[in-house]
Formats: sequence, structure tokens, C-alpha cells
Amino acid sequence: MLVLLVLHLVAALAAPLLVRWWGSNACYALALAPAAAFCWALARTPAVSDGGAVVETYPWIGQLGLDIALRLTTLSWLMTLLIGGIGALVLIYSARYFDARSTGLAQFAGVLVAFVAAMLVLVLADDLLLLYVGWELTTIFSYLLIGHSTERRSSRWAAAQALTVTTLGGLAMLVGFIMLGEHAGTYRWSEIVAQPLPGGGYLVGAVLLILAGALSKSAILPFSSWLPVAMAAPTPVSAYLHAAAMVKAGVYLVGLLAPALATVGPWRPVVQIAGVATMLLGGWAALRQTDLKLLLAYGTVSQLGLLIAVTGSGTPDAALAGTAMLLAHALFKSALFLVVGVIDHGAGTRDLRELSGLRHWSRPLFVVAVLAAASMAGVPPLVGFVSKEAVFGAFTDQPVLLTGLVAGTVLTVAYSARFLWGAFADRPGVEPVQSEPIAASLLVPPAVLAGVGLLAGPAASVLDELLRPYADLLGGVDVHLALWSGPTPALALSVVALVGGGLLFAVRGPLAPVLARLRSPVGGNQGYEWVVGWFDRLAIEVTGATQRGSLPQYLGIILVTLVLVPGTAMISASPWRARIPLWDSLLQPVVVLVIAVAAVLAVGARRRLTAMLLVGMTGYGTAMLFVLHGAPDLALTQFLVETATIAVFVLVLRRLPERFSARPLRRTRWVRRAIGVAVGVVAAGLALTAVGARRAPDISAAFPDLAVLEGYGRNVVNVTLVDIRAWDTMGELSVLVVAATGVASLLFERSRTGPRPRRPESDQRVDPGRPVWLRGGPTLYEERRSIVLEVVIRLIFHTVVLFSLFLLFSGHNAPGGGFAGGLVAGLALVVRYLAGGRYELTEAAPVGAGLILGAGLALAVGSGVVALLVGGSVLESAKVDRSLPLIGDVHLVTSLFFDIGVYLVVIGLVLDILRSLGAEVDRHIEATGTATGGLAVDKGDRS
Repeated sequence: MLVLLVLHLVAALAAPLLVRWWGSNACYALALAPAAAFCWALARTPAVSDGGAVVETYPWIGQLGLDIALRLTTLSWLMTLLIGGIGALVLIYSARYFDARSTGLAQFAGVLVAFVAAMLVLVLADDLLLLYVGWELTTIFSYLLIGHSTERRSSRWAAAQALTVTTLGGLAMLVGFIMLGEHAGTYRWSEIVAQPLPGGGYLVGAVLLILAGALSKSAILPFSSWLPVAMAAPTPVSAYLHAAAMVKAGVYLVGLLAPALATVGPWRPVVQIAGVATMLLGGWAALRQTDLKLLLAYGTVSQLGLLIAVTGSGTPDAALAGTAMLLAHALFKSALFLVVGVIDHGAGTRDLRELSGLRHWSRPLFVVAVLAAASMAGVPPLVGFVSKEAVFGAFTDQPVLLTGLVAGTVLTVAYSARFLWGAFADRPGVEPVQSEPIAASLLVPPAVLAGVGLLAGPAASVLDELLRPYADLLGGVDVHLALWSGPTPALALSVVALVGGGLLFAVRGPLAPVLARLRSPVGGNQGYEWVVGWFDRLAIEVTGATQRGSLPQYLGIILVTLVLVPGTAMISASPWRARIPLWDSLLQPVVVLVIAVAAVLAVGARRRLTAMLLVGMTGYGTAMLFVLHGAPDLALTQFLVETATIAVFVLVLRRLPERFSARPLRRTRWVRRAIGVAVGVVAAGLALTAVGARRAPDISAAFPDLAVLEGYGRNVVNVTLVDIRAWDTMGELSVLVVAATGVASLLFERSRTGPRPRRPESDQRVDPGRPVWLRGGPTLYEERRSIVLEVVIRLIFHTVVLFSLFLLFSGHNAPGGGFAGGLVAGLALVVRYLAGGRYELTEAAPVGAGLILGAGLALAVGSGVVALLVGGSVLESAKVDRSLPLIGDVHLVTSLFFDIGVYLVVIGLVLDILRSLGAEVDRHIEATGTATGGLAVDKGDRS
């Protein structure tokens, strides 16, 4: 099973290249992937026909107890056959439906194959969380497929609506899965269904949340509006997603969970009432449509209601009838959608009022449409008749529900006849359709589907044996699938439905005014637009009321909330009752006094630069406390971070006024001081409370031994970053890359990877007899240059860079590491820029910051992947000891490469900030002449 998923992934990635080589013919090759899934499932028929299962399990996230657990049973076997078989036929169909020059064909083909893989994950997953992963992947891929025609607003709106509705339902379902998994003690469905579940309101809540996800995915009321709108997608997408695959996901989930959850209080009322209501309203809406594709769309909504009501009932007979109906619906509805695609492709319209004489244009297409529509209506001997009769037979003891199902079937027969009449009848006053002959690859897929529906009806007994193992999960089956079961009540109801639907279609003329008047005052799509508009308006009002443009107000609200909520909870813990040593040495209170004085003076400072330096003193004081506590690595990092922060502040302050604005009123100042004091007290109290609240042993107590035994290093801090807690560091690297990108995006008016700035022509030629310490120095105004600074920087720059490399390579066993080394190298670039300006920065770092950031992140991720490929865990370290000629013994730990990635990301971040807040702001200053700070400004850029 995992091989199948990998095959689809490879095919999806290769699709753009294949389309570039072969054009639309690449769809034939890509069809081999879903065809392989179909053949694989077909070969596993003996394994599941007797109630067995095919199981594969692969370790995934051990800490969460989450494995890639795949399981093929009768229900998932049926879904795999439909997903693979119909998927292959749709790709074959797409090879001629799309022109070889169609825009976006490469993306369409790749996403469709990826969607097949996501559906396979969904139906083969035995773990609820893995099922959710497949569920959400289908949502994302369906969004891309529905919005394939990006130039059309209707496509974008339809894709967004489908994404919004199904994603919200999926999030609710995820909460339900978590509640159910925690309630049962396992997320493996095979284990959940094998044990009795504790009842109660908790389980009821989980069931309702799961049903919300299932009903939204299968377009059941009140979530039906997105499916008709999604008909803006290309017809192959509608045939696959909205007839055979995506909308079946909710039906599959209901059928999967019914054996264990059908007896939970709200389950049956919800699925039966919502299902029958959807069947009736969807069928009634289908009778009003003039677009053939919309007629089928509302018919799909109606049939999905039938499937949900039947499969969710949780009885053996209903389970058997539901799976048969699942097969029949996928066959006839996907065939009909493909037929509509052929009509639209040839006639150029889907409006039944403009179509005439199509049955003369293509007799084979007409025969295919008749077979598929007859199966949808439940006409013998097609499989639709067998499944409909089984449905009626399963509910003979529930007259109310049965009445609704019969009424819905009457509507189904009526709109099936309306489809055939609208598409193929001769219409007076309308010119017959004249078009080229239909390509075989357009006709064969729907013909195969309709033909299978015709053959499956007489083979009902075989179908009964294949599907019965699923129904046996709920008990003994009384009703069997058969083409002829004798004069039963179910047969009589089938006749009633056929006759009633025929009469309803026959009186379509007099009934037209009634159909026009009998409609909901608010359509589903209009209701969705109202809800979205209401939320948009609410967001505007809330934003207007809260976002007033005052940073002090925002910060004050956050800090007051911190004081009131966590502070109130902290008081109940009474941290002051614990005995706390005030200091370990007399130097500590001295440093704390310096920090406190600097903080108080910073509050009253009138100049921005003064306030920034005083705040920096508090950071350096904190680093001194680390030194006094015996943490040199933390102290080094704190010193470097504080220095880099001051440099960034200096770059920003030059674009701000020298002094702060006028002080606020005295009363406001006292309020701010009170908030500051309260926040300080609460923060200190929370720290004490957190330390005193520990009950379990401290996991960090084992870190020194782990650092040596598994990380092969004595610097516990660095080994923790690159080995023990490497996943945390990976996340932090991603944050740094995003932060650098955000800063650059806000500052750069043009691409940050554009051409390097050239020095002004007047400074290109330098007197050979005059020493030039920094090549960018002559580009600065003379009154802003410092020759002493240029000389010092020239002498120490390379030494500082070498020192950064020393910290990088020695950090595994001594203070340092990739983060500290990267900061030192970044500070070397900072002083180089401060001394020589933006041209000097380009000389010092003639590469793009984005390239360094990407290389660092790729190296960090790659080091983790390599460990996985050689049989270890992700980001697991390994030690390599070798004796090399002329070098001697070499001791290498593979986490060094991860640390090099950290080193490069930090350098890239600093370089991006320097080029954004430094070089780019310099260019702005030159362009506007509004420099307000005292930093060196270049003479100009004449490039």
C-alpha cells in the first residue's frame, strides 16, 4: 500500500515534465498510477472477500505513538477500486478533453494524481489522525482542481467556498477524532471497533463533531450549497471529485464508523433526517435546472443524501444496500458527467433549451447516456435497480423513513428522464447540433462505466458475496442483492417509484409554474454569501473598534491582560510562601542593582538613543548573571544577541526623530509606571510559581549524560540545540527565515536579489599612492568617514570571521556553536557596513541573503533526512572517527552539519537586516534627502 502511495507521489511530481514533453498525451501515462491501484485492489479480492484484511504498518512519529497504519477491508477495497478505476478513466478522458495547448494542463494533471493519492490515504488509513491527514489533503487538492480556471471569478469563488465549508467541517471532525481517540484509549479504528466504548455526553459530543465533518464533505444539508457551485470546475473534475471520489469521503466515513457509533444517541436521527431532507430538496432542485451539469450536480446532492441515510442507519441490511448503492452511484453519475463533458465539448453548450437532435449526432453516446440514466432511475436490469430495491427492502420496518426514500426516488426518476429528454430530444425551432465525430478516448471512459453498471446488475449475487463481509460487521443479513427476488414489497415500491417518476416527468409542462414558485426564499449559495458577508462586516467592526493605530494602547491591553488573567491565577498559588535564596554571591545583587537603575533611567530618558543604550545595559546585566551562575554558553549568546539588537536599533533610529515626542500627561505616566511594575511582579511571580509547581523529575537532569552518550559532545547547551531538541531548533530556523523575508518584504521596493550596487564613477578610480583600507570608504562623505575605524575594521574583520568559525567547530564541546558563531560573523558584517557603507557591505558579502538563508535551511533539513535514509531517526547524530594521512585522527559528529545550517541561517538573517534596514534605507535617504540620524550616508548610487 505504501508503494502505491509513493507511486502516485512520483507520478504527481513528474506530471509537469511529462506534459511538457508529450502535451495532453501525458495523461495516458499518468493514468497508469490509479490503474495500478485498481489492479492491486482487484488482486486482493480473495483476501477481503471472506472478511479478512490486508494490513501494513510503518513507524512514523514515535513520540506521539503515531504510525502509518494502513488497512484494506471490504469497504476500503470497494473505495480503492472506485478511486483507482474511475481515476484512470478520467485521466484517459482528459487526454482529449483538454487541448494540447491548454493552459494549466501540467498543474491539473499533477494535482489530479496527487488527489488520487490523498483519497487512497483516506480510505486505507487505520489511524484516525492519518485519515484526517488524507482528508485535509483532499480538501486542498480539490480547491486547486475546482479553481483550475483561475482567470474566471466563478472558479475562484467556487474553490474558495468548497475550501471554506469542507475545512471548517474537517476541523470540527479533527476535534471529534481527538475526543474519540482519547475516550477509547487508541486512535486505531480496528482497535476502537473491537472494544465496547464508554457512553455518556462526552461520546455524544465527539459523534456530533465527526458527523459535522462527514456531512460537510458530502454536501449534506445544511452544507449542500458548495457542490452545485463547484460545477465551475472542468467536467473531468466534476466526474471524479463530485461523483466518484471526494464527495464519497463523507459517505465512506459514515459507513466506516457506523458499526461502532450507530447506536450512540444522536447518530441515527442526524444521518437519517439530514439524509432524507437532502435527497428530497436536491431532487426537487434538479427538476428546475436547465444546465445539464447543474441538473446532475443537484442530483448528486440528492443521491448523497440517500447514501448518508442508508449507510448511516447501522443495520446489516442497510449496510449491504448502502455499499451496493455506493458502487452504483459512482458508476452512473461519473458516466453522466463525462457524457455532459462530451456534449459541451462538441456542441459548445450545456443548456438543454439550446440542444436538439444529439441522439442523431452520436448514437453510441446516446446509448451510454440511456444506460447510465436508467441505472440512476433504478431501471432493471442495471445495478441501480438492484441497489434501489435493496434499499427499499432494508427499511420495510421503518415506514416514515421508507416513505421519504420512495418520494426521493420518484424525484430521481423524474430528473433522470429530464436529463435524457433535455440532452437528446428533438426540439422544435432549435437547430440540430452539428459537430465533428467524437474521439474514442472521450467515448470509451463513460461507455466502460455504463457497461459495468449494466453487467453488475445480472451479477448481483457475486456482488452480494463480495460486499456481505462489511454488512456482517453489524449482524446477520436478511436482504440480499439479487436481480430478481420475487414479488416482494421492495419490488412493488420500485415499480411505484418508476411509475411516479414517469408521471412527474410527463406533467412537466403544467408543473413548471409550480416548480418556479416552490423554492426556498433563501438559496443555499445566497445563504453562504450572507454568512460570509456577515463575518466580513463583523471583522471590519471589530477591527475598527480595537485597531486604533496606537502602539502604546495595544501594548497596554496585552500587559493588563497578562496581569489580570495569569496574575490572578498566580495569586492562588502563593509563590511568596516558598523559601527563596536571594543571592548566591554578593556580586549578584550588585548586577541586579545596575539592571534596575538602567531600567528606571530608560523610562525617563528623553533621547531615543539614550533609552536604547540603557535598555541594552539591562541585557548585558542579564548576561553577567548567567556568568555568575556558571553558564558561559548562555552568557556568550546573550552578549552577542544584545549587541546585534543594539545594532539593529541604531539602524532603525536614524529614520526616527532624535527625541521622543512630548511626554503624556502626568496621570497617564503614573498609569504606565503602575502597569510596568505590575507586569514585573507578575512575571517574577509566574517564574517562581512555575519552578515550584514541578512534580515530575526534571527531564533536563538527564541531558548531560545524553549529550555525551548520544550527542557525542560535552557542551550540553549546544548538543541540546542540534541533537536532543533538534526539532525545536528546526522550527526556530524556519521562524528566522520567515522573519528575514518579512523584514525584506516591508523595506524593499524592488527585488532584494537585484543587481549589486556599483560605486559612484567619481570613486571608481583611487590614487594608487594612497592606501585604501576599505573599498567602500571613498563612497562616504568626508565629514562622515572615520579613517581610524576603517583601519581597525580592516585589521580585525578576518580575525573575527575566523573566530566565528572557531566557535562553530568548537561549540560541541566548548562554549559556542552555530548560533553564537553566526552572530559573531554577522556582527563582523555589521561593523564593516558601519565603517564603509552599503557598497562596503556588498564587497564583504557579494552573495544574496536569500541564498544563504535557503542554503542554511536546506543543509539543516538535509542532515535530518540523511539520518533517516541510513536507518536512523530524523536528526539523529552519528560519530565518525577516522585516521587520515597527513592530518591524523579526525573526530566528526554529524550534527555539525546541522549546526553549519544554523550558522548560515543566522548570517543570512543579519545580512538581510543589514541590506533592508541599512543599505535599502540608505538608498531611500539618498532619494529623499531626509536623513535624521548620524550614521554615514553614501554619496549616491549612479548605477
